[in-house]
Amino acid sequence: MMRASFSSYDLIFKQPAGTSRGVLRKKQSYFLKIEDASAPFPVGWGEVGILRGLSMDDVPELETQLHWTVQNIALGMEELYAANAQFPSIQFALEQAFSHLQHGFQHFQTPYSRGEESIAINGLIWMGDESFMLDQINRRLEEGFTTLKMKVGAIDWATERALLEGIRKEFSQDQLTLRVDANGAFTLKEALEVDAVLSDLAIHSIEQPLPVEDREGLTALAATTKVPIALDESLIGLVEKEEREKLLDQIRPPYIILKPSFIGGWRGADQWIALAEFRGIEWWATSALESNVGMNAIAQWASTKNNLLPQGLGTGSLYTNNLPAPHRVAGGKLQLAADIQKSWDLSALA
Repeated sequence: MMRASFSSYDLIFKQPAGTSRGVLRKKQSYFLKIEDASAPFPVGWGEVGILRGLSMDDVPELETQLHWTVQNIALGMEELYAANAQFPSIQFALEQAFSHLQHGFQHFQTPYSRGEESIAINGLIWMGDESFMLDQINRRLEEGFTTLKMKVGAIDWATERALLEGIRKEFSQDQLTLRVDANGAFTLKEALEVDAVLSDLAIHSIEQPLPVEDREGLTALAATTKVPIALDESLIGLVEKEEREKLLDQIRPPYIILKPSFIGGWRGADQWIALAEFRGIEWWATSALESNVGMNAIAQWASTKNNLLPQGLGTGSLYTNNLPAPHRVAGGKLQLAADIQKSWDLSALA
């Protein structure tokens, strides 16, 4: 007989992390647990990875919906996925947990899931004061990353510009790829001014330069800027295929950023990919600051796509109490141990 439950777990940052919505010191996740003695693996785990103030399902009804989901787990994956259309993080947790029952933590049979290959990832530079950001930059370079993603729009642009110029003086675009993420911090006028600077610095892309609601501005930027824009937050809350098509057809961004916890898990991400690739739009995946459970599920799914762009999956070391897992980051790449089933410790969730 199948049964389910869920629990809450607070991930604690090693140091405060900045987002467009403020400063994070901890990040709450819920964990869905499905037990089925008849399955190949008797316990399946899935992470409900929300970000307060950003996820579309950061609503008071979330826990009520989780209670309903576990009470009705016998309905199975298909019915539960459809019933959680307004709760994409629960959809992703269901995908993970049901997959885990069948395959364990090795969700997909790929060279990556067997520990034979690695995935190129970007090194993340958090928002903060100049010394904090400079220290992170130096650390990421020492760790061997060849792609860095730096948050901009948090402190003054002059300082952020100086940091980027300092990096580019030391490393050419052939040696180091630079991405920036504005989290919607700029106005259209500011974004156009920033574009001129970023272009001179050979920046790869700018993520979400304008707020989600300024679609006209984003459309103008996508058509005119020298530095390609990438949409991230703009994808949140668009559940229906027609809504997603309308966004891509209007803005025509060169890139989109896929966070499965925000867009309906693997299925939602697969639909975005199909719509984007049909329109010649490229993509990469990134975590929504999930624990190692959610990040493992994203990384294994991403490994099936043969996407050569560096993925945004270098967040596992952010926490003091992340759930122990067999992930390794070396030389700017993410890899799993060969026998991942024996390397997990979820005792903190019991």
